Order: sequence, then C-alpha cells, then structure tokens
Amino acid sequence: MHTPPTLALGSGPGGVQQARRWVVDACRGLGRADLAEAAELGVSELVTNALLHGAEPIELRLRGTREHPRVEVFDSSTEPPELPGESDLDAFDLDAFDPDSPVDDAALLTFGRGLAIVARAADAWGADIESTGKVVWFSPAAEISEDDGVEGVVTGLDPALPGARPDLVDRVEVAVLGIPLPLYIGFQQHFRELRREVRLLALAHEVDYPLAKSLSDLFGALERQLRGGLGITASDAALAGARSVADLHVRMPREAAGSVQRFIDLLDLADEFCRQERLLALARTPEQRAFQHWFLGEYVRQARGARPTPWFDTTPARRHAAH
Repeated sequence: MHTPPTLALGSGPGGVQQARRWVVDACRGLGRADLAEAAELGVSELVTNALLHGAEPIELRLRGTREHPRVEVFDSSTEPPELPGESDLDAFDLDAFDPDSPVDDAALLTFGRGLAIVARAADAWGADIESTGKVVWFSPAAEISEDDGVEGVVTGLDPALPGARPDLVDRVEVAVLGIPLPLYIGFQQHFRELRREVRLLALAHEVDYPLAKSLSDLFGALERQLRGGLGITASDAALAGARSVADLHVRMPREAAGSVQRFIDLLDLADEFCRQERLLALARTPEQRAFQHWFLGEYVRQARGARPTPWFDTTPARRHAAH
C-alpha cells in the first residue's frame, strides 16, 4: 500500500492550494476517491488555521488505515486550537465554496473562524498536543454533514506526573553506552508517532480497532511509570550537539525493570498490530527493532546485575568497526 510522503508547507495562501491538491491525490492513491471532497474541504481549514495561528514548521501527512485514513496538520505551537462556536458556521457559506478558485485562499485567510467546517467534513476530528507541538487531525467523511457535524476533542495534554516516592531507595545505576544518536532520536519520534496513532485510532474508531484501545491504555500506564527514568524524553538538541554517539547515565528504581520488559513486549505487540491493521505508517525496520531491544534491554539486564554492553559490541559488524 502506497503511503504519500509528508508534505512541508510554506507560508502564504499558496500553501492552502498545495495542500488541497496533495490530499486529493493521496485519497485517490489509496483508492478512496469517495473521501476526496471532504478531505479537500477539511484540509483547507486546517492549513489555514495553521498558517494563521500556528508556528513553523508546518507539515501535512496521512495516517490511519485505508478504511479510515486520517489527515493530520502538524505545527510547532502547543496552543490548543479554538473549538468552533455556534456562530462559526454562519460566517462561511459552504455552498459557495469553490475549491478550484484561488480567490478562496485569500478569503479563507480573513475568517479565522475556528474549525466548524472540519466538524462537518469529518467522521471524527480533534487535536493532539505534546511538548514538540500539535497535530490537528480529521477522518474525512464520505458525505459532508448538513448540520453542525461531529464534536472535536483535544488529547495529549497529560497532567503533571508526581515525583518519585522518597521511600524507593533500591535504585540501580544504569549506563547505556555508545548510543547512536540518529537511532535514538528515531526511537523518540517512533514512540511519539506510535503512541499518537493507537490513541487516535482508539478515540475515533474503537469498534473497528479494539486492540488499539488496549494498546493505548498500556502505553499510558507504562509511560507514567517510565517517563524520565529511561531518557527517551530527553531533548534531541541537548543530546546530539555535534556528536553522533553518546552515553546515557540514569538512576532507576530496580523494580522498574519489570515495566521496561513489559514495554519491550508492548512494542513488539504494536508491530504485529501495525502489520495486521495495515497502517499507513509506523512499521519498524529491523535496525530500529534491534536498537530498541538493545536500548531497553540494558535497563533490564543491569537491574539484574549485568555489566553494560555498548551498542557497538552487539553485532559483529559494529564490534569490528570499533577496533
């Protein structure tokens, strides 16, 4: 199944027209031309709002499955979008909207009317907000609604997590050595994307994807236990600098090793879910899987008393390159 690449959008009205063409071609490429009209209308609104109220970079991408594709617009602002009010629909004449007219781009940029149009063009929609920015998304509907459409939902704003309990005195020093930073940063990105994917599938299409709900719940529970203890939420820039390899030293409660092992199993289960549901993205490469098993496995091994094993010692090719 062909997955269209991410589209980086520039500023100005031309970005709206570019996004329209891209999303129509993407729907047709999936064999879902029945969704093209709603996708074109909805993406015009999302990109307009990102250009008006978001922060660069702004990117357009397609996620979900062929049966339930999801259009996403990412921007670097963490400000939640303004949900539509009752008067928003009156501010825009949907029947007069001409997707082929360049005049509409300038008109769209003057409204700033929220996301009421997306609500009418979607089966489900919302925003997912994290520290790196936000994704505003919608699942295009086969028919554009004549009423107010579906209600949007904002996710991803996790409450502050409590600090470590002072009575957890049995800690272990973990040294993860020789981390290849491109793979490490890829792990962060894959984790964020996979967590969002299962969360949004569970939110919008739980009946069709019951395993997505189970995976989403597991992700949430394990992330609360492991956040800050594995280094996977560390700043990319702070870690990378001008280097390509780094070491990571953390102090972890010894009892957390069981949660790390469950996390390894969860990622393998998520791989199987990705294969079965034929998602439009997120399949791990063999190298990514090997790295993640090594990286997380170091916490489990060292909690049991084993000595650190650097990444370059894990395969003959890397062992040879290190000497």
